[in-house]
Amino acid sequence: MAMPRRAMKDLGFQACCLRCDAKDVAGSARCRNCISHHTKVRDQIAKAPQSDELFQLARELLTMAANPNRYDHDDVHGPALIQQQRLANSMTEAKELPTSEDIEQIFAEQAQKKKENIVQSVGNQNPWKDELPPEEILEQMAESLEVEDFSHGARTIPSRPIVAVDRSDRLGEDRKMSDKIVAERVASDAPEPLKEIVESATIAERERGRKEWESAQSEVSDLLDDDLDL
Repeated sequence: MAMPRRAMKDLGFQACCLRCDAKDVAGSARCRNCISHHTKVRDQIAKAPQSDELFQLARELLTMAANPNRYDHDDVHGPALIQQQRLANSMTEAKELPTSEDIEQIFAEQAQKKKENIVQSVGNQNPWKDELPPEEILEQMAESLEVEDFSHGARTIPSRPIVAVDRSDRLGEDRKMSDKIVAERVASDAPEPLKEIVESATIAERERGRKEWESAQSEVSDLLDDDLDL
């Protein structure tokens, strides 16, 4: 077992280092060969079509290997991911737990810090925070507000026309935007070279889940229709 190399961790292949039977010597020819080979593999996965099922599986496996703590509940790959984390923990130095004195010192330092209220700070910059503005200023403010009377009250006239929004084709949520946000959050902990792969794998997984759910709903509807026809 070897200490994971920085390049291999960035590529998401640190599991290879943890299971390597070579001597733990950084910069060796074997390390350089592994890094060069896995760089090509990572690039090939990133450039592959999103619809290719083989590369979809490769993206999912690479995502799991890069963030084993997020996927160690997986029924199939969970045990291997847990073992990977145990191997990684065995390579790190044990850290001393903080004492009660250390914790008390942290709380004392936080209590001494002055908390700034941004809203209050902006409000304090108002020259009229303690008294009303002069009458000429108030008159100018009143003149700048044009109102139009209606039978049910009054409304402020907008400065420019407001275009109506067509909501007829909306499903209640922007699924692509929602998938993108979730994928970016999942990929935030991944190494920079793998963020794009993790995002695409997460989006593909969410889309596949929706299709399976819609298919299940369709099958249930068909069964209900068959029962009604009897």
